Amino acid sequence: MTEVLLTILGVVLFALGLLVSIAWHELGHLSTAKLFGIRVPQYMVGFGPTIWSKKRGDTEYGIKAIPAGGYIRMIGMFPPGEDGKIEARSTSPWRTMIEDAREASYEELQPGDESRLFYTRKPWKRVIVMFAGPFMNLVLALGLFYGSLMTLGIEGQTTQVAGVQKCVIKQSAGRDACATGDPVSPAYKAGLKNGDTIVAFNGTPVSDWDTLSNHIRATIGPATITVERDGQRLDLHPTLVANEVLKKDEDGQVVRPPAYEPAGYLGFASKTEVAPLTFVETTDRMGELMQNGLESVVALPGKIPGLWDATFGDGERAEDSPVGVVGAARITGELMNLDLPPERILVMFMNLLVYFNVSLFLFNMLPLLPLDGGHIAGALWESVRRHTARIFRRPDPGPFDVAKLMPAAYVVAGVFVCFTLLVLAADIVNPVKLT
Repeated sequence: MTEVLLTILGVVLFALGLLVSIAWHELGHLSTAKLFGIRVPQYMVGFGPTIWSKKRGDTEYGIKAIPAGGYIRMIGMFPPGEDGKIEARSTSPWRTMIEDAREASYEELQPGDESRLFYTRKPWKRVIVMFAGPFMNLVLALGLFYGSLMTLGIEGQTTQVAGVQKCVIKQSAGRDACATGDPVSPAYKAGLKNGDTIVAFNGTPVSDWDTLSNHIRATIGPATITVERDGQRLDLHPTLVANEVLKKDEDGQVVRPPAYEPAGYLGFASKTEVAPLTFVETTDRMGELMQNGLESVVALPGKIPGLWDATFGDGERAEDSPVGVVGAARITGELMNLDLPPERILVMFMNLLVYFNVSLFLFNMLPLLPLDGGHIAGALWESVRRHTARIFRRPDPGPFDVAKLMPAAYVVAGVFVCFTLLVLAADIVNPVKLT
């Protein structure tokens, strides 16, 4: 019963975090639109039927039933057609898409709105309005990330010995117990003990696990390690051997899925502790997170075949497989059931929201309609056209008609919907599991 309640709690907390992230995103659009005098009839969090709304001033604020997105409606997103009309009919399905989009952007036009249309604002103002949404997600991610890591901290390995392995076992062997014929580990043979703190390797001071680990992995043969034991320092002289160990990437992180490589081996377990990070350490980790997020967005199309196979075939769900809202909610439910201190669960939950908001920022910055990045690209292109015309003393080409790109926007939206449904099916049939 407790497990079920904790799972429900995790799902509810994630749903609330999702709503806050979406509302925060749309608040960026809303506040900057109002700052530049654009009329905004609606500010909605969620999709589907409205479960609550209230009108204040020009804007109706509300929450809808499905917490999977949100939107604001701005008057005059697209300029009138070439004939100066807002509404026109055509037998061409592509032209109809363009005209329907244009008509919808003027649907709630009222007397006096002629000076409050989105498209009439200078390109740089439109860029700010469209960029403000994703930027708010980035701000929220930074706040959560720096706040959690610099106050609560994260678990990390130290140079203190938590246990000594008695024999040499390949990490790919899948066992911890020694078997007959296994050679004695260098650490056990040299007299390393539980509680020792390694402070130097071959005369070079070491104060963190990554540095010590790199020295060990790069050494095969005799070595000297200096340890602190009962307030005193002493030198031990193990002879490191080659062993099959987990492979690490350029940043010192274990690669996923697990792979193995030969490297120097000492044979001990390091003690872990939770400690706050410095501003510089947190900034380095945030940089890595942004880089990994960008690489994940670029690699997304290549993951679709594996996702399809994991959903409708016999394939395994990869650890780095795309996860949707349902999958993230399930992970949060699992997180709440882990046998860990509350502060560690809180940090992991906040980091999950960080990843979600970073993804929203990067994804929305793609220069494709109907994403924010598509509108930003349109405004920038208009600015380039107008500046070029001014330089060469040509007539002002006028606003760039983003509505003409709506057929492509429908194709992009269709692809996104199909991908979202595939991820949803995978999260139900073959979910990524935290444990």
